[in-house]
Amino acid sequence: MAQRLLTTALGRGGDYADLFFEYHAFGSLSYEEGILKNSNRGIDLGLGVRVMKGDATGYAYVEDLTPEAMTRAAQTAAAIADGNGATPVNAIGPGAIRARRYEIDQPSIEMSGPQKRALLERADKAARAYDPRITRVEASFAEGLREILIATSDGRWVTDRLPLFRISVRAVAEDGAKRQAGSSGGGGRTGLDYFLIAGHKPEDHGREAARIAIAMLDAVDAPAGELPVVLAPGDSGILLHEAVGHGLEADFNRKKTSNYAERVGQSVASPLVTVTDDPTLPHARGTINVDDEGNAPVPLTLIEGGILRGYMQDRLSAKHFGVASGNGRRESFRHTPMPRMTNTILLGGNDAPEDIIKSVKRGVYAKRFSGGQVNIGNGDFVFSLTESYMIEDGKLTAPLKGVNLIGNGPEVLARVDMLGADLEISDGIWTCGKEGQSVPVGVGCPTVRISHITVGGTKVGG
Repeated sequence: MAQRLLTTALGRGGDYADLFFEYHAFGSLSYEEGILKNSNRGIDLGLGVRVMKGDATGYAYVEDLTPEAMTRAAQTAAAIADGNGATPVNAIGPGAIRARRYEIDQPSIEMSGPQKRALLERADKAARAYDPRITRVEASFAEGLREILIATSDGRWVTDRLPLFRISVRAVAEDGAKRQAGSSGGGGRTGLDYFLIAGHKPEDHGREAARIAIAMLDAVDAPAGELPVVLAPGDSGILLHEAVGHGLEADFNRKKTSNYAERVGQSVASPLVTVTDDPTLPHARGTINVDDEGNAPVPLTLIEGGILRGYMQDRLSAKHFGVASGNGRRESFRHTPMPRMTNTILLGGNDAPEDIIKSVKRGVYAKRFSGGQVNIGNGDFVFSLTESYMIEDGKLTAPLKGVNLIGNGPEVLARVDMLGADLEISDGIWTCGKEGQSVPVGVGCPTVRISHITVGGTKVGG
């Protein structure tokens, strides 16, 4: 059937075609105010057919996997070509041996609902027990199992089975008129044995969410202006992901809309900075065994010692640059693949984290982020912080509220002047959006000192 569909897809003279079959079982549970409020379960199933002719792409998808419906999808995608003869299809060979980076005994979605409800209840109880000022707790669980099959006109036949789950806990603290929230979560491409790891238990996430909420009750207005900023290890990697990572995706550079276009081999950051995109980390949220075009992904060094070394590629961009691809990703069979990040990491340096904080006379310690926005063309970004502290005379002091970091990705990387030896990978919570598609990703970084960055606070001159 795959051979026939590919033959139909290239029947009008396209250069290349592929089929992307997907079965996705997914579910969620939410626990609030001592009861299970929602429990959902669903299945998504379909086929996407892509035909490429030069730089043009024809794409069609179908949720009906009858031969007739799939054939119509192949004919629709084929219309991108000019109709001048058919292109032969290579015989599909045996499936390539794929990596096994997230093999588990049993995906969470195949386990009983009461087991997962009990985990959420444990998180809820731990958060409430942390402090009597915790007035509300919300705990949720999202999970899925994605099975894909990719067949290509150049003869590849690749399959993969991708588990994924995430627990999230949000706690609200109130003290008189003051009200603050804190959150914690984690997960990855693993099963419920995640909760057996120290620091990953439901109680750990519940207490951490409560800790942040209580700490933020005493938060003061953030200063505004140019200040040194120290990034905490782990989650702070999301700043790197947004401010730098997207600009290193090859489609933006092929179109020359990224400020990194045509700069391979040039200095784009401090000599301390080395950035990688690593799809091979075992069980990490952004890890993949194969990309969504059927290629084997490999760790990429994007920036090395401040020098730009390359971009993340999909098939179309890789052809343009004459390099290998392996970062083609898509949200589902309804979407065409594009270059995307997997686990994007700023590698560690040689400085002791405590020395980095001690080196700052007055600045901001950024611990947790809620996300941000970036202009790919010039690298300008804005990030909001959910947990941050003043640094005064080399010590962490008052928690801050209303903190935004405003800057330019390349300029900020050039201002990295201390880099900790404490590289930490974020505990699987991040999802990346691009052109309407969302995919799970990982981030990581050590403690980082940025010599100065614009802090958007409310306490001008304070």
